Amino acid sequence: MKAIDKKTLIIASITLIIGLLAGWLIFGGNKGTSHDDLEHEKTEIADETVWTCSMHPQIRQNEPGDCPICGMDLIPLDDDQNSDIDPNAVSMSSIAMQLADVSTAIVGKMNPIKQVRLSGKVQADERLVYSQSSHIPGRIEKLLVNFTGEFVKKGQIIAYIYSPELVTTQEELLEAQKIAESQPQLFTSAKEKLKNWKLSDKQIEEILTTGKTQDEFPIKADVAGFVTSKMINLGDYVRRGETIYEISDLSKLWVLFDVYESDMNCIKKGNKVDFTVASMPGNSFKGNITWLDPIIDPKTRVVKARVEYNNANGKLKPEMFVSGFVEAKLTNKSNSIVVPKTAVMWTGKRSVVYIKSNSDKGVNFIMREVTLGPALGESYLVESGLMEGEEIAINGTFSIDAAAQLAGKPSMMSPDGGPAMTGHNHGETNKSTIKDEQKTQNAQDHNNKIKQSSNEDNSKIIRKGKIDVYEIDINKDGKVFQDPMHWNVISDEAGKCPLCKMTLEEVTLESAKSNLMKNGFKVK
Repeated sequence: MKAIDKKTLIIASITLIIGLLAGWLIFGGNKGTSHDDLEHEKTEIADETVWTCSMHPQIRQNEPGDCPICGMDLIPLDDDQNSDIDPNAVSMSSIAMQLADVSTAIVGKMNPIKQVRLSGKVQADERLVYSQSSHIPGRIEKLLVNFTGEFVKKGQIIAYIYSPELVTTQEELLEAQKIAESQPQLFTSAKEKLKNWKLSDKQIEEILTTGKTQDEFPIKADVAGFVTSKMINLGDYVRRGETIYEISDLSKLWVLFDVYESDMNCIKKGNKVDFTVASMPGNSFKGNITWLDPIIDPKTRVVKARVEYNNANGKLKPEMFVSGFVEAKLTNKSNSIVVPKTAVMWTGKRSVVYIKSNSDKGVNFIMREVTLGPALGESYLVESGLMEGEEIAINGTFSIDAAAQLAGKPSMMSPDGGPAMTGHNHGETNKSTIKDEQKTQNAQDHNNKIKQSSNEDNSKIIRKGKIDVYEIDINKDGKVFQDPMHWNVISDEAGKCPLCKMTLEEVTLESAKSNLMKNGFKVK
């Protein structure tokens, strides 16, 4: 019995040693490869993977799914993606840029030219306005020119006058004729006296030949032109030298434009002006500024700029309203940076642009604030904030800005950034989902309030009753924005018409007032 127990003990000991050795060989050299460890490693790898949308790279999720914006399948985000990009930059794929109609341009320098809009009125050349007077005192017996606007030729008889003084002078001439041989000086003096009354040698010779005095004498036009004013009526008594007509030569006219103080530094003598009149759409007229008024009108705060126009064809008429523009060079801003207006987003206080940069992973845009100079038609002069050679977005800036807002990056309305929109979270709890949905709802409510407030504000620019364009011009730059379809929609700021959604056009106060009057609106 003892022998058996001893033998069994030896066999068991050997078996145990062999088992331990085999276990060490199988499991001892493979640390960390247990099933639990493998599952834990897989979980860590999965947790580290970030999923994004190729169309909307601002979307970030911890698990695969659909993009909450466009519904596309999310793709894994590379660990090294965007590692060399400014954290405030917005990334966009080439497809996203095409869909958002984003285009860019290189910033360059140029000699800026400002298009200055002008309004004015045609008037007669003051140097060609003639006061036709009577050389003879007496009573108007006949009027051959009875209304204003009639054209008269030089030397044309325009009236007949009866003058007792002239009759007496004729009688003196006839008496002097009788003693002309004995007193030739008296005869010569009588003839000269009649010549002072503007009688011709032919008329004097006729009196001497017939031996009779003339009761009525003609008044002839001294110049050719249009009668612009008539000062007498049939039967009136006039003194010698009294004006009876005003005659204007309209073959040359003045076009007087209003230049506001804000534009005075751009307008110079010699500037070329292109202008049009409402009665001849499609026709354009040209002229050069020959004179600038040295005094500002204290009421309208404008100076007059004069263009002399050769009106031989008679197309223009005095008192016509005209609209024109001057391409003025800004000599004090030469070689400056100019960008399209579409590149600039303006909040009322801040002006921003989006700068483009390229990386190995795609295209990026980052917002930058700039300081604007004067508007140059469809462009802005940039005082500071941009450098020559930089590339900026000139179209699709609102799409880029929207992507920045969704990603929580600095944007037009949020210069310091904000919370990013990361889509839905399908983790262990739905608290984040509820919070995100609540934020979305709050944002929608906020946008609705903004839209409602905007509609209420927009309704204010629909003017009613008697419209005072000078009161609308809050910043006193002499210009407002007016809808060319709904003339009573006027604002002091750029925008769109709340009725037809057309972009408001910038016009001068006089043009806005003229448009209102022409279309039946009452103005102050």
